[in-house]
Amino acid sequence: MSRDGSCEEAFNGRMTIFKLSWRELMKIQEACDAGPFVVLDRLMTGRWRLQDISEVIKWGLIGAGMDQQSAIKLVADEVQGRIPLENLAVAQKVLGAGVVGAPEEDVGKK
Repeated sequence: MSRDGSCEEAFNGRMTIFKLSWRELMKIQEACDAGPFVVLDRLMTGRWRLQDISEVIKWGLIGAGMDQQSAIKLVADEVQGRIPLENLAVAQKVLGAGVVGAPEEDVGKK
């Protein structure tokens, strides 16, 4: 299985595909003023900022093929319209898959 930075997570009441490629990781880096591993560290250690959660989810949706306006609206409703901890685990998993691959992937195996 190739490491394409994608994962499937429960979001918005259903299983949703997210994908973070180089382009989306750069957008997260710009929006959060920190590299992807710094943002991931903040998400994992409780030092996150609000945009760490919303930007990861937004760019993960866009990377998976959702148009930007739809992703912005969905994040406004389902992320920014709710308490941050409701979507923290989603952001952790999406960014983790984007920078190190999904845990179910067999790294180095063909």
